[in-house]
Amino acid sequence: MKQYETMYIIKSSLDEAGKAALVEELHGIILNHGGKIDNVDDWGLREFAYEIDGMKKGYYVVVTYSIDTEGLNEFKRLLGINGDVVRDMTINTEEKAGK
Repeated sequence: MKQYETMYIIKSSLDEAGKAALVEELHGIILNHGGKIDNVDDWGLREFAYEIDGMKKGYYVVVTYSIDTEGLNEFKRLLGINGDVVRDMTINTEEKAGK
């Protein structure tokens, strides 16, 4: 399994319970595919540098995890089709660290 870090932005229109449920659902994808979550950093509500689809703010979440390629592909696919996720970006932290 390789180490990854994903930053994703959730629509600000979700209430606190909806946001928590979405984060739990998304992280459940990692766990259900044999992955291990190392750290979750909730940055909270932040303003965008520019409008995205008419929105000016979003909830930022950064998660660090280990997962195999198949699980990563499924996680990224489901992030991409979820209507409450505005943007996401995933990096391989092993390459960044020079491992």
